[in-house]
Amino acid sequence: MKNIKSVLGVAAVAAIAGTAFVATNVSAWGDSDGGRKSYTIEEINNGAIDDKIVLNSISNNPDLNELYFVQARAADAKNVWNANDIEVENGKEYVVRLYVHNNNPRGTEMIAKDVFANVNVPTESGKSITVTGTVSASNATPSKVWDEVVFKSSTNTFHLEYVKGSALIENKGKISGTTLSDNLVMGGTTLGYDSLNGEIPGCFGYAGIVTFRVKAVYDYDFSVSKMVRIKGETEWHKQVYAKVGDTVEYKITYKNTSDSLEKDVVIFDKLGSNQTYVAGSTKLYNSNYKDGLALKSDGLTTSEGINIGDYKANAAAVVTFEVVMKDDNLGCGGDNVLRSWAQGYIGHETTMKQDYADVLIYKACPKNEDPVTPVTPTDPVLPSTGASDIVVTALGAGSAVTAGGYFLASRKRF
Repeated sequence: MKNIKSVLGVAAVAAIAGTAFVATNVSAWGDSDGGRKSYTIEEINNGAIDDKIVLNSISNNPDLNELYFVQARAADAKNVWNANDIEVENGKEYVVRLYVHNNNPRGTEMIAKDVFANVNVPTESGKSITVTGTVSASNATPSKVWDEVVFKSSTNTFHLEYVKGSALIENKGKISGTTLSDNLVMGGTTLGYDSLNGEIPGCFGYAGIVTFRVKAVYDYDFSVSKMVRIKGETEWHKQVYAKVGDTVEYKITYKNTSDSLEKDVVIFDKLGSNQTYVAGSTKLYNSNYKDGLALKSDGLTTSEGINIGDYKANAAAVVTFEVVMKDDNLGCGGDNVLRSWAQGYIGHETTMKQDYADVLIYKACPKNEDPVTPVTPTDPVLPSTGASDIVVTALGAGSAVTAGGYFLASRKRF
């Protein structure tokens, strides 16, 4: 029997992955025999597993306890792997790895057959999500072993998204660096050493690592609504009639409808044509500023928007601002619908919701001029917003709009 220590120095896990392992072990593993027996290197050298194929069961591997063979780290963190739980950040990618080792020291004399890896990445949301990895071989005892790593958030409900095409296998064989099928997380995929034929010889020199990436995405739940009124009036409406030269006030309401903290809420407003923002008119109302805070920034109607802060569950905020109505290209003989959109973003713009309000301006045609035929407004092409739904309110029947009198949301920010 080959002494397992004789190949350890040239084929240890660190040599394969180029990284160190840092973790505190927890009971998150199991096997198909209903237990999880482990062995030391010394026991294996003394014949403890004899002619058996055993997977991932060496407790004193210098680089990891193989019972805890599923580990994770942030994609931008080097040399630090975690086998227990890892705190996630919104929008951040994480690397998960599975160590794969046929523990029998007899090399090509004892080849594990039909070696197969399967990873369960749950699609459900929560504040704690467990990713479980399973490695199996048809001639192994036990035939399957598994372990897990837990992704957690102390503040927000989230879900994990598998990054397609990210699965790789690394070892000292010919296939090192090969991209694995995405079936790894959709039922499993066959592994190997020199080819993906399911065969891995025994001992450290043939060990390998499977890696893939997941992205953490917070499940923000909030609402954004927009209303309008003529300046000086008290009631807010979804649409109002105005005249050229009138000043109208818009109100954008954000509410955190989740049970989690939502950080860095950003509000934008995209005015349609024939409307001019009144500089210095933006005010913020929330629990800290019940009488309203006049904002120095006029970024609300620009691509910058305004950051209105962090909000706990069920907290709300209101942003108001003023706009003067003008006539740049109003059509005559009908109602011009001047539509403007409010948008709320959370989490580096990974989640967006929006709503609109309308100002209607009637313009009579001069004598001897034919009226412009009104056009029934259509819903805009809304930008793709990821995990959230878009809040939209339909126009009332009978409204009309000129060719340049309303705003269509683009596929960019607005």
